[in-house]
Amino acid sequence: MRKVEDVHIGKMSVNELLKQYSRCGGFMAQHLADAVDILEEMLKEKKCLKFLSFPACIIATGTRGVIRDALERKWFDVVVTTCGTLDHDIARSFKDYHHGSFFMDDRELHRKGIHRLGNVLVPKESYGEIIEQKMREWLPEIAEKGELSTYELCWELGKRLKEDSILYWCYKNNIPVIVPGITDGAVGYQLWQFSQDHDLRINVMKDEKLLCDLVWNNERSGALIIGGGISKHHVIWWNQFKNGLDYAVYLTTAVEWDGSLSGARMKEAISWGKVSEKAKYITVEGEATVLLPIIFSALVERLE
Repeated sequence: MRKVEDVHIGKMSVNELLKQYSRCGGFMAQHLADAVDILEEMLKEKKCLKFLSFPACIIATGTRGVIRDALERKWFDVVVTTCGTLDHDIARSFKDYHHGSFFMDDRELHRKGIHRLGNVLVPKESYGEIIEQKMREWLPEIAEKGELSTYELCWELGKRLKEDSILYWCYKNNIPVIVPGITDGAVGYQLWQFSQDHDLRINVMKDEKLLCDLVWNNERSGALIIGGGISKHHVIWWNQFKNGLDYAVYLTTAVEWDGSLSGARMKEAISWGKVSEKAKYITVEGEATVLLPIIFSALVERLE
């Protein structure tokens, strides 16, 4: 048995704080410290296939930069996300989002042409309008490539963006971005519109073939899974075919008792064979825009 030790405040690095968390026995502080330990081991294992999955909402915030930095560093081999990630990454490459509040008058915002995403304000010209403009500009040339998977589409988009974007670094570092729900967003809508009078073919089966090849050709795999939904499930679904993830860190704010995938803790996935019985895993109950900068900052200190 280890005794509970007090945390002492003072000048320290993020990594030093996490080390104190590992000794303090403090609820999610302990879980967060364990998560960083698991991710450190996963990232250091060279023959481990590393997944990163996340929902689009956090890309509307400054957390976009944290994820971009990790992908620039090639920490992960595969990204699984939603169409909204493409939306926000493209939009913020050209336009600004703004600070708001959860308590603003949404009727007033609607009349002013401003969308609210939590406490982030997204003017119409910074979202749908700029995405439509850029996709109409790019799609004629992209369509000439022939049939594309979603990861090939994401690379085509990334090569047209600046270094401040997630998609640029995935293109630059040859990291596939899998978007199972590709039509569920502004980019997806532009694909549909363009396809009405052009020969544009997006083949999601090519994505599945890539995932199949990656899983079957790697004996070890791990994942940092942020939030639930289709992104989470696509990662754990494919890993069941290699007897489950060997490392799994899950960040969630969802409750477990409603039976939802978002609320399901990592241990539940063991019963499905999606996480190995021998895996190192942890679920951290907390919000990603708070947790990710702490986790990644500690990892930078440990890895670099």
